[in-house]
Amino acid sequence: MNIKNIASNMTELKTNDGAVVLFSYSTPVAAMLPSGRYIKTATWYSVTTTKHVNKWLKGVLGDVEAVAQEFFDNLAGA
Repeated sequence: MNIKNIASNMTELKTNDGAVVLFSYSTPVAAMLPSGRYIKTATWYSVTTTKHVNKWLKGVLGDVEAVAQEFFDNLAGA
């Protein structure tokens, strides 16, 4: 796994299987799966976290599916 700070309170975790998980503060909230598909949490946390997700997903073509937070918790190993 590889952890990278990308902005203030925004961190990416690259998993061994090729997924990239965005953390806003300490919460996993969006991801690019090994298939190349992008997803985001269906849970609303704050205006700032929403800005983090939107910034990270900027330029992504196609639909970004909203999925349950539990999926992100499992993906990040929480």
